Amino acid sequence: MSAAERFTLSKEERICSKKLINELFTGNGRSMTAFPLRVVFMKRTIVDDQPRAAMLVSVPKRYFKHAVDRNRVKRQVREAFRRNKSIITQNLTDDHDAVAMAFVWLTDEKFPSSEVENRMVRLLTRISECL
Repeated sequence: MSAAERFTLSKEERICSKKLINELFTGNGRSMTAFPLRVVFMKRTIVDDQPRAAMLVSVPKRYFKHAVDRNRVKRQVREAFRRNKSIITQNLTDDHDAVAMAFVWLTDEKFPSSEVENRMVRLLTRISECL
């Protein structure tokens, strides 16, 4: 059973590299919005055992002053991605293709998890059409 079928989100699938984050946000990445989420994504080439879909989540402090609220939103976004990342990985044609994505929260409102997941599915579908 592959990682996509098990609906996991491993440490390797989270973007930590400052170099990759800068690449995403300084012009190489494309952007889409499905309110309250904005995604900046970039197709890239991978080697060996790197994940096919990597992501990061950003919830600005100006929208949620308390860390507990920011963490809740980040948890919802990660969970929605974890459950639906197969939309992206199934549409990558070459074995060496991958997608790096940064999800940014755009409002100070909290949304139910079902709504966050619906918006995530919409974004991932649109991204897979662009690849």
